[in-house]
Amino acid sequence: MTKETVKIDGKEVIIVGTVHISKESVEEVRKVIENENPDVVGVELCQSRFEALKNLKKWEDTNVIDIIKQGKVFLFLINILLSNYQKRLGDKFGVKPGSEFIEAITVAEKNKIQISLIDRDIQLTLKRAWNKMSIKEKLKLMFGVFLGFFEEAEEEDIIEKLQDKDIVNELLNELSKEIPSVKETLIDERDRYIASKIIQSKGKKIVAVVGRGHMEGIISALNELNKRTINETIKDLETLVQKRSVLKYIGYLIPIIFFGLVIYGFFDKGVDFTLKVMLMWIVVTGTTAAIGAAAAFAHPISILVAFLAAPITTLHPTLASGWFAGLSELKYRKPTIKDFEELNNINGLRDLWNNRVTRIILVVAFTNIGGTIGTLYALPYLISLF
Repeated sequence: MTKETVKIDGKEVIIVGTVHISKESVEEVRKVIENENPDVVGVELCQSRFEALKNLKKWEDTNVIDIIKQGKVFLFLINILLSNYQKRLGDKFGVKPGSEFIEAITVAEKNKIQISLIDRDIQLTLKRAWNKMSIKEKLKLMFGVFLGFFEEAEEEDIIEKLQDKDIVNELLNELSKEIPSVKETLIDERDRYIASKIIQSKGKKIVAVVGRGHMEGIISALNELNKRTINETIKDLETLVQKRSVLKYIGYLIPIIFFGLVIYGFFDKGVDFTLKVMLMWIVVTGTTAAIGAAAAFAHPISILVAFLAAPITTLHPTLASGWFAGLSELKYRKPTIKDFEELNNINGLRDLWNNRVTRIILVVAFTNIGGTIGTLYALPYLISLF
């Protein structure tokens, strides 16, 4: 554990940097709060993460339909994998993930000290990061998360490295080089947000319990912040930035090109050629989407739904064949309470396919990928026929 004190605007802010999976960190957090007796204890949690740690919000509360309709499939998968990876480390070393935060809250409640949740909402953070990333960065993140989750790593080495402040900063620097937009959103923005929330906290003496990797950035932000810009800073960082997507424009362009080809073919080459073009589109996009659904071991009816939906949804920029296949899967293979409970125990690819909740997510994702592949093949081929 590392401790730093910053005095700003008449407040004494004691930053306690912890290792997220460490018995020593839990004990040190308790000692600091009891010895300092602050007016406020701030913890690096948002409301949803706090509820998850306290088991107030469980996977059973997940609305799968909303995840499908709102396009949160990949974010949901990333959330599960990251959460379970941390849980695996915690199980291995006998410390529940986030125990230092729970200890801080417990000690504060015991001593009647005000508690402040100072981190930005995790879903908002993930959405902002996702919206800022390029297609290449999204693919890199997905592969990185999957490989990092399922590879057989020496977890003792990971913990040992995490206990060295310099190595943590080095890891963040590497992250910045690989995926700059992710580092900016997940680290830099949150540092500024946490610093702003700390200063907004009522009280002259504040103990803030944060991950050690955030300490340097938070202290830097505290020293730079001006009271007149605090509200503006938080407001800006809580806004979901929508990036102009090339894919969105392509989505509108595809039906224009397709129907243009159909109309031109009808007048220039006749009815038979037009029917051939339409049949080609149906077969290719439908088949590739169905193959995607089958790869996720979807229900036979869900595979059929994928085949029937893809030729239409690929021509509609706001619809996706995976949504319909996923909703079909939800109907015919409805997840049980046990499936939701087992989300905490997913430790491999087999588990992803065996669990009905994650299988629905895979059906959505794989069907969409299949339909996209079919579109990318069929459209250039149809153009070449003219």
